[in-house]
Amino acid sequence: MSSFLDIQNLSCGYGNGFRTHDIRLTLAEGSFAGIIGPNGSGKTTLFKGISGSLPLKTGRILLEGEDLSTLSWREKAQKLAIVSQFSQIADLTVEEYVLMGRLPFRRQFQFFDRKEDIEIAHHYMQLTNTYRLRHKSMEELSGGEQQMANIASALSQHPRLLLLDEPTSHLDITHQMQFLNLIQRMNEEMKLTVMMIVHDLSLAAEYCDFLLMMKDGTTYCQGLPEEVLTYEHIEHVYNTVVIVKTNPVSGKPVVFPVSERRLRDGNQEIR
Repeated sequence: MSSFLDIQNLSCGYGNGFRTHDIRLTLAEGSFAGIIGPNGSGKTTLFKGISGSLPLKTGRILLEGEDLSTLSWREKAQKLAIVSQFSQIADLTVEEYVLMGRLPFRRQFQFFDRKEDIEIAHHYMQLTNTYRLRHKSMEELSGGEQQMANIASALSQHPRLLLLDEPTSHLDITHQMQFLNLIQRMNEEMKLTVMMIVHDLSLAAEYCDFLLMMKDGTTYCQGLPEEVLTYEHIEHVYNTVVIVKTNPVSGKPVVFPVSERRLRDGNQEIR
């Protein structure tokens, strides 16, 4: 299978401070990849390197064979879109906010949204169940509704690669599942390639077909969820005791934490 995203020997960071180093990753088109690791392991730094908001120290990133560092802002925005954990919410209606996703496709001296742009925005608002909110201010929405508007705007860019930076960490389980089920459908139906930073290891296992586990700014291991999410890997990287079992429906790993009290008081074997 040909390479869609190829990250070669990537190093990026903040001056003389923290940086990622020697990141190597190859994804096929239509992959749903999860980036996992404890706080401070370099996940967001890696995303900033891919998006171009942090310059690369070494290495390069190829998307469909093109070096992202050689592309203009407009060309890059037509290829990849980013949804963050917390987006800056301006005083815009939902419709105006989603239409911002069409900015990379605006022509010179175009001051109004074209019919095509409006139709595309409305299509993704329908998919995300935000069309009913189109006249509301973004500031009036709940966190889950705002995140659905964020993904509608990102999908309106018609990206080939979607970067999700902890998109569900502040959502309740209902909105988490709605959001991730939608991303999964887009991944399957549109062959949209997805890279998602996620803290919930069980959610990562359930939705992702590939995982990259990071520690101290570099790759600790990568592969299928069942290969990466072993209790040995998790305990070494996260420095905490867990039990890993199998979801009886999906067959994917499920990670259970073990409290200090159970470890202290329990006499039974925990494995």
